[in-house]
Amino acid sequence: MKRIFAAVAAMALAAAANAQSYPDKPIKIIVPFGPGGFTDVAARILQKELAPAIGQAVIIENRPGAGSTIGTDAVAKAAPDGYTLAMVSTAHVISPHIYKQMPYDAIKDFTPVMRLAEGPYVLTVHPSLPVKSVSDLIALAKAKPGAIDYASSGNGSSQHLVGALFCSMAGVQLNHVPYKGSNQAMNDVLGGQVKVTFAGVPNVLPNVQNGKLRAIAVSTAKRYADMPDVPTIAEAGVPGYDATIWLGLLAPAGTPHEIVQKLNTEITRILSTPDAKKLMGSAGVDVATSTPEDFGRLLQSELDRWGKVVRETGATVN
Repeated sequence: MKRIFAAVAAMALAAAANAQSYPDKPIKIIVPFGPGGFTDVAARILQKELAPAIGQAVIIENRPGAGSTIGTDAVAKAAPDGYTLAMVSTAHVISPHIYKQMPYDAIKDFTPVMRLAEGPYVLTVHPSLPVKSVSDLIALAKAKPGAIDYASSGNGSSQHLVGALFCSMAGVQLNHVPYKGSNQAMNDVLGGQVKVTFAGVPNVLPNVQNGKLRAIAVSTAKRYADMPDVPTIAEAGVPGYDATIWLGLLAPAGTPHEIVQKLNTEITRILSTPDAKKLMGSAGVDVATSTPEDFGRLLQSELDRWGKVVRETGATVN
């Protein structure tokens, strides 16, 4: 028994020593989406702020595909030492309900580090579509069921499910067109090949300002500060609709608490500055940090919530 206690004590001392010296080499943040999208932009802002704060390089690696599961799986199988992290979005808790087989458990195979930010998607239409409001879109969709396409960053993505939730709650049928990333989806919406999308603020705002797109609503329960004249979907014709998109950091399961807490404390500090908040705002999200424990509870509640959405909408991977 004494040997067991001695071994446990030695392990605890080793973990504490590792945490004190952490980090002593570059940290890799895997973004399970393509470059230029909602999550990627926020990750690169974090990279810019975090690297000088910790005195080590922060490397962003994009590994898109399969509803964010490819890149996230790499983190699930990485060493639990704090040097490989995942920047995840709401898609993390959607994929388990969309895919028949998952290479990891979305809760058990990760250690929550923190929630970073949250924000809306913007319900956006191409100007060639004769729609200027949510009620216009609903009326047109009911008159022409299945004739209007909406673009997303891929099957099982947040954009996909936000759209599916809209269709279900509005009682309409829009045709889902998945792309390999939000930039590809936006390019075809800008070109008019697809007329509707639910997209992040940075992709939408400049194109609305130059007249290339029309923003008709935001997905959150409250209006977004940078688009004060754009109503929420709920107030514009679909009561009760709320799809807030969040971003967070995960580490592999078994990552020492001291390392997780060190990351959480440092990132919370740098994101609390006015400059960091302004930068994150430029990515279309508001800084919304949390403790590891609160983020863990959010993951579980969101897993349950989006599972219900998937069941009720019948959303599937084509």
